[in-house]
Amino acid sequence: MTPDSPIEPAPRRIRAGDQDRDAVLDVLAAAHASGRLDPLEVDERQTVVVGSKFLDELLEPIADLPEGAELTLRIQRQLGTGPDGPGASGAGTIVPARTSGAGEVVPARAGSGPEENSVAILSGREIEVAPGTPAVRSYCVMGGDDLYLTDSLGPGVEITVDCYALMGGNTIYVPGGVRIIDRTINVLAGNDIKKGARGDGSNGTLVLTGFSLMAGHDVKIDPGWARAISRS
Repeated sequence: MTPDSPIEPAPRRIRAGDQDRDAVLDVLAAAHASGRLDPLEVDERQTVVVGSKFLDELLEPIADLPEGAELTLRIQRQLGTGPDGPGASGAGTIVPARTSGAGEVVPARAGSGPEENSVAILSGREIEVAPGTPAVRSYCVMGGDDLYLTDSLGPGVEITVDCYALMGGNTIYVPGGVRIIDRTINVLAGNDIKKGARGDGSNGTLVLTGFSLMAGHDVKIDPGWARAISRS
């Protein structure tokens, strides 16, 4: 480059939107359902996607996944790096990748069975929540239960754990792939949702509601489920 040569401006990065990130999360869900990613890998990649601000950051989490090939091309077209350039058909907001069969993340719905109810005062017990249970109502005072939701959660299933806790709380065990929505109200309190338990929704949705005062719940991967996956 000569001194008189114009300086080319750096390529302008394009901001990613919620729909863009959701499309990539759908690809990760499909890859998890097909066995390409284990729960920890899914969680690591989800963290990257959720924290991404620019479109180019969304390419790496799906670069090695066949489920993401179509979406990768769409992102590249938006960035002007794809085979058809920035003016190619399909440029604009990313359309979520289509998935089918076991990889499809279907809308979650509550079960039609009876609710589970529990009171733990200076005590606690193990509760295997039955399939079809729509909600668990729990009251904890300096105590708490071990709630196992592995058998009751699954694709398209939603369960609400509604708990009112004082200096106590439940330990909640879930399988991999479960989306967790925390709607609790906390005063000098809070819930500890382990990184490995934060799924993509491909295996259902857990909604946490209620009120905690100097209390909180722990949400973890069910060790029995993890062992079964490692043996498969």
